[in-house]
Amino acid sequence: MSGSLHFLGFLLYSALGLLFWRSVWHPTGAEIAQHPAEASAACRLAVLAPLALHGWLLYHTLFTGAGLDLGVGNALSAISWLTVLIYWAASFRYNMEGLQTLVLPGAAICLLLPLAFPEAHTIAHTELPLFKVHLLISLLASSLFTIAAVHAVLMAFAERRLHGHALSHILGKLPPLLAMESLLFRIITVGFVLLTLSILSGVLFSEEMFHKPLQFSHKSLFALLSWGIYAALLGGRQIYGWRGRTAIRWTLAGFAMLLLAYIGSKFVLEIILHR
Repeated sequence: MSGSLHFLGFLLYSALGLLFWRSVWHPTGAEIAQHPAEASAACRLAVLAPLALHGWLLYHTLFTGAGLDLGVGNALSAISWLTVLIYWAASFRYNMEGLQTLVLPGAAICLLLPLAFPEAHTIAHTELPLFKVHLLISLLASSLFTIAAVHAVLMAFAERRLHGHALSHILGKLPPLLAMESLLFRIITVGFVLLTLSILSGVLFSEEMFHKPLQFSHKSLFALLSWGIYAALLGGRQIYGWRGRTAIRWTLAGFAMLLLAYIGSKFVLEIILHR
């Protein structure tokens, strides 16, 4: 039954992603004439169904009774669910149209990953409040940076169309590039604060539990590299006015380091080394 529900969620996410792709990138005359407020409300309502199902499935795969199972499949599924949830909440205030065509297919794939990688990886000390805070902050930071990376990819595509003088309906559906860039840096700023708190809470948790600072490893190395890249990006924005392709490159580089820190280490240990 669990496998069937995972596949149902995959189909719902995929169908919505395809629907939004057609309406945003290849619209018909009827879709273009549709009232934008009604279309946005319909999109938000439609996303709720797979989002709720995904959350229910995630709860039952994460909390197994023996602790918190945060294997590579569950970790990616949790990050994708939070990404869609944050996108859905932000769409009430910001124009996020276009992001759903990239966010929802990714969530569809990640929803099936607990079935593809069923190896359990139960985490100890999940009953401690400090660890719960650390874990929540880490997942939120990863989700925000995922949205930032998707947003940066969308900006790169729009900028290429703009500079190539291939203005199409998609550019009319998206906010102006300056507005998209402003939103990108807002997302990165909040994500950077959360990443900083995640690193600090990890140090405090290590001190509390093991009476020693956080051990230096490839995971902490890539996390610090990601923190440094985003710090340099935000500093470059303030001091040198970095924007456009420079901001996009730094955003994607920081996201790559974050993936290597939190997902790469899990994949190597659990899938390749079977630890």
